[in-house]
Amino acid sequence: MTILTTPAGRRLAPLLIYAALLPGVPIAAAPAAAQGVRPGISVLLTDSVRLVRGKRVALLTNQSGVDERGVSDIDRLTDAAARAAGVRLVALFAPEHGIRGTEDRTNLAGGVDEKSGVVVHSLYGRTTTAPPDSTLLGVDVLLVDLQDLGARPWTFPASMVYTLRAAARNRVPILVLDRPNPITGTHVEGPIVDSALTNGDDDTPARHATPTSIFPIPLRHGLTMGELARFYNDVLRIGAQLTVVPAAGWRRSQWFDRTGLPWVRPSPNMPSVTSATFYPGMVILETTNLSVGRGTDSTFQRFGAPWMGSAAVAARLTALGLPGVRFGTETFTPVKPGDSKYNGREVAGVRMWLTDREAFDATLTAAAVVWAVGREHPDSLKVRDVGFDRTFGGVGLREALLRGDDPRRVLARTRDEIAAFRRRVAPYLIYP
Repeated sequence: MTILTTPAGRRLAPLLIYAALLPGVPIAAAPAAAQGVRPGISVLLTDSVRLVRGKRVALLTNQSGVDERGVSDIDRLTDAAARAAGVRLVALFAPEHGIRGTEDRTNLAGGVDEKSGVVVHSLYGRTTTAPPDSTLLGVDVLLVDLQDLGARPWTFPASMVYTLRAAARNRVPILVLDRPNPITGTHVEGPIVDSALTNGDDDTPARHATPTSIFPIPLRHGLTMGELARFYNDVLRIGAQLTVVPAAGWRRSQWFDRTGLPWVRPSPNMPSVTSATFYPGMVILETTNLSVGRGTDSTFQRFGAPWMGSAAVAARLTALGLPGVRFGTETFTPVKPGDSKYNGREVAGVRMWLTDREAFDATLTAAAVVWAVGREHPDSLKVRDVGFDRTFGGVGLREALLRGDDPRRVLARTRDEIAAFRRRVAPYLIYP
């Protein structure tokens, strides 16, 4: 086997050698980090700078695109070292929530980045959109650096997919600067969404995009953004000239708070790794009239409604004996929540605490919440059917939970499809 090396002659970590020799997408050389984890931006500008040397660069990113010291990609690509290498940052693209991640609304405007003076093109209007072809004129290479959350409904992978397609259409090479999956790459759970509810194509007047369900994958998929790029570039037949620049030193079993990397909120409602751990399941409640704690300091770690009997719901959930989590009652008051649910009103709520995050199953827990609230308040709980089905996975799952089927049995039906998904994505994995 050929041993790949970095420009300095250092050997590539064994798994990265293996991944680089797989058919399909190349992976840039990256030595294992001596201490902690180094994200793709650092690997690019130290070990693989040849990929951008002397080139006009466009970048899709937001506030989560930082190196291990918390320095933004924008600053790294415009500093003295980048200029000395002939790197010219000529365009910026922003996903949902904007270039600084502070916006919790649709129809975001573009503008100019104050510090760098580079034009920012918004890729979030009525929904997630692709870069217009005109914005790629004069671009030699397109970079993507966004923090994924490891869950299907997160829209940043859709931004990446639409950008891959634009790059392929305009024959612009694209580099995905990879980052760890913050909730590990070992846990895969939840239903695979019905293919009839997915759409991997760009938004058009004839058929609107569905950025929260672009392909049939599980709710918690266990992949990094780079691995998703390799997978989607193939299965969606995009054909982009794609290179993944891996995060050096990360292992699949590693949680984000064990990487040494700074946690930067990837959206206004993701304050911590704990919230991110609950998100793959609790996001389904966004399609109901239950609050998930938006407008509080613990989004996705609590839920409730003014009409909910929190003690009875918590008791039902506790009786199930779900792994890795415990439940208790509390009241909370959302303040200017992005979902507009119960603003300024006292909410009867249930708080959830992780007791063992390795044993915890976010999607089973959320299914149990829908089941428990439905049993206690069948007339008060309202569900947006299409939204729920597209988020959770399908019509039959919703109907089973709302008629009172045991959520453990409902989710047990997904085991075979999860095993099949693991086999299908194995060739696209990068990390041990």
